[in-house]
Amino acid sequence: QVQLVESGGGSVQAGGSLRLSCAASGYTWSSNCMGWFRQAPGKEREGVARIYTGDGSTYYADSVKGRFTISQDNAKNTVYLQMNSLKPEDTAMYYCAADPWGDCSGGQVEADFGYWGQGTQVTVSS
Repeated sequence: QVQLVESGGGSVQAGGSLRLSCAASGYTWSSNCMGWFRQAPGKEREGVARIYTGDGSTYYADSVKGRFTISQDNAKNTVYLQMNSLKPEDTAMYYCAADPWGDCSGGQVEADFGYWGQGTQVTVSS
């Protein structure tokens, strides 16, 4: 059974940092696309960053480039999202998702990610 478990959310002031973790189990980790999405109240869910675990290639939404970093620890089957210089507009529920057969090259399309975590809340105050 595939499981994705996120942790690390919380409340910070603008300019602060948080690191989210996503621990995966129940499928072959070696080469797949792992992504972080977020959904703010009243808005659609959007892709934030993704990483291809096969070679470590990373991709980011323009809104977080230079501030967020996605990384992986293959030994722990875990993906991280380091979020720096946080802004109030980063406030959202953040979700980890897995596309076990993808290589991340086709964009961050929600429908491609078949497995999702439960989400972790990030709140940034001004």
